[in-house]
Amino acid sequence: MEDKQNNIYPIFDRMMTREDKERLLKQRSVMVWFTGLSGSGKSTVAIALERELHKCGLLCRILDGDNIRSGINNNLGFSAEDRVENIRRIAEVSKLFIDTGVITIAAFISPNNDLREMAASIVGKENFLEIYVSTPIEECERRDVKGLYAKARRGEIKDFTGVSAPFEAPEHPDLTLDTSVLSLEESVTRLLELILPKVSLGGKQ
Repeated sequence: MEDKQNNIYPIFDRMMTREDKERLLKQRSVMVWFTGLSGSGKSTVAIALERELHKCGLLCRILDGDNIRSGINNNLGFSAEDRVENIRRIAEVSKLFIDTGVITIAAFISPNNDLREMAASIVGKENFLEIYVSTPIEECERRDVKGLYAKARRGEIKDFTGVSAPFEAPEHPDLTLDTSVLSLEESVTRLLELILPKVSLGGKQ
């Protein structure tokens, strides 16, 4: 009786569990968190990964700047405080998808280890795969069709990661991909080798 009185969220006791959802979808959920500089290839690789997992009959959801910054986080800027809140909200949304059995793919610069550690703590470290897209900044600038790096170097964009704001490489990523060396197909193949065994349920891959 005392436990029920102390539980201020009793609805959670009646909701179906993550395991129920995973059995329905015939897959295990996992968080695939891409980090790297602007232009490193995070979103390109994430989209290709989603397509390949879909071909395997696996349900995924991509979260990136386009569908997060324009919606749930459209009130945030790029101050240090807003960057933290941006990642916190992304991680909380990701946790909801994970708890629904959905393989969740996030592609955000998330420029330092503290931010990524916070995201992993919210999602659950046992669910969190950190993918470092380590493409060198010279290649990222070469690819920059929007001219963001040039604007940052002229001082037109403040706190631009890699130019006027630091980027901390992950200390122990689950996988490192340099898209200046690896083709898109090679990058996705390495990701599938990492992810498929973790999302297999009842022999399904």
